Amino acid sequence: MSVSALSTLVVRDVQLHLGPQLVLGGISATVAPGDRYAVVGPNGVGKTTLLRVMLGALTPDQGSVERQPAAATVGLLPQERDARPGETLACYLGRRTGVTAAEAELTGATTALAEGEKGADDRYALALDRYLALGAADLDTRAPAVLADLGLPPDRLEDPVLSLSGGQLARLALASVLLAKFDVLLLDEPTNDLDLAGLARLEEFLTSRSGALVVVSHDRAFLQRVATDVLEIDEFSRQGRTYGGGFDSYLAERERAHAAAQEAYDTYASQRDALLEQAKRKQEWARAGAQRSARKPADNDKFVRHFHIQKAQGTGAGAARAQRAADRLTEVEEPRTPWELRLKLDQGSRSGARVAGLAGVVVERGSFRLGPVDLDLRYADRMVVVGPNGAGKSSLISVLLGQLEPAAGERWIGHGVVLGQIDQVRRGVAADVVLLDAFRQASGQDETEARTLLAKFGLGADDVVRQTGSLSPGERTRADLALLVARQANLLVLDEPTNHLDLPAVEQLEQALADYDGTLVLASHDRKLVEAVHPTHIVHVLDGHISVERP
Repeated sequence: MSVSALSTLVVRDVQLHLGPQLVLGGISATVAPGDRYAVVGPNGVGKTTLLRVMLGALTPDQGSVERQPAAATVGLLPQERDARPGETLACYLGRRTGVTAAEAELTGATTALAEGEKGADDRYALALDRYLALGAADLDTRAPAVLADLGLPPDRLEDPVLSLSGGQLARLALASVLLAKFDVLLLDEPTNDLDLAGLARLEEFLTSRSGALVVVSHDRAFLQRVATDVLEIDEFSRQGRTYGGGFDSYLAERERAHAAAQEAYDTYASQRDALLEQAKRKQEWARAGAQRSARKPADNDKFVRHFHIQKAQGTGAGAARAQRAADRLTEVEEPRTPWELRLKLDQGSRSGARVAGLAGVVVERGSFRLGPVDLDLRYADRMVVVGPNGAGKSSLISVLLGQLEPAAGERWIGHGVVLGQIDQVRRGVAADVVLLDAFRQASGQDETEARTLLAKFGLGADDVVRQTGSLSPGERTRADLALLVARQANLLVLDEPTNHLDLPAVEQLEQALADYDGTLVLASHDRKLVEAVHPTHIVHVLDGHISVERP
């Protein structure tokens, strides 16, 4: 029986601060073989940090992470493709699958054994077990087959990683997942930039493996297919809550839990307010009664005066009882409303009837050739561009917008077109400058307007004075969305806009695009987003050619 068939990761009350900031406020989970945990929560809530704690790269302030057995291997494949200068495809795969580190440790253990170092026997045995468990012995044999299956030439293993296109790099990252033999696999946004074929292959692999899995993803269709359990990190307490039964069950249970929490608070608040109002009213009556009793009766009847005194004291005692009853109520904390991206995309003015078009256009990039292409984009069209990675979707969009010169044919942009764009690498605002300055330059807004708009996208006073290069992928995406709002474009061109957004933001973007009444060009592998925008036509890009489908 393999180690992976037995390996479990136990997380017990993990708490972590980064500087003064609480990042993880109490996370517990037991991820057993066959469990596939999805970690969800807003951007910045600590999902990636939790994966690094599970890996052992970060040590929690309190709590623990235990591998059962201790020899179990845990591997993290990060969301950034992390291609390094000078690194070949073979080296990239070796590093990300843990094989390179295992080989280095085995070499060191072998040297220690040969030199007779104390404890070298145990070190060598452990290093050899890890080397074999991670599939290091046959990685060179397995890698070419996996690359070929994903459409990457297997004879390119010695080529530099940076020579690959964006789509090819996404497939290489997928290959590293398929080749990994960690007992516990940690994945951070593995669906980013994958095409439909890649998504299907990833889902098939993950649902068929026997080892434990923890995955962070914003892709709802992917989570529906893969997750057996959901670990939600609360935005305010930074504590975790586990939901069993898969992603759809989590969504339903979360809604029930939120409704129950609000109902419990409303009941408590109603009872508390009623008792406090009763106490206040009786205190006022007692005060008025005391004032009456202090006045001398017209007939100087001491019994009447005593009656008023007794009545005022009884009313005061009733007020105290009501106050004590309010104090004895079990306090229920009011549910806090998380920050929510509220996105509305309006066009400042409409364009002419004919928005953009291509006539016999051919695109050539090295050995790649796309076309000839004919397209006629009309006002209020909702065009979705689909196809495998590397097929030419981004090239088609670039030539349509005039950002890429065609080798042949003509392109045109219609009258009154105002463009709003999000590309895959998030270049809406300039790189390596202060965000506020870059945003003002791109939007034409003054400082107050720019700060106000960016704040609505979760980029506050501390964020807007940061260098754009220091922003996370999610923060860069939100800055680009803010720029779309500022421009009031009547033509939106979005290339994988959901990459790096959290689930609430994806849902807001989906609704905003569904309500948008301008012209839309969308390239996305988010299956639910494509359905939600109700495309007027779908452009399929494959093998250098396009075909148009009208749903």
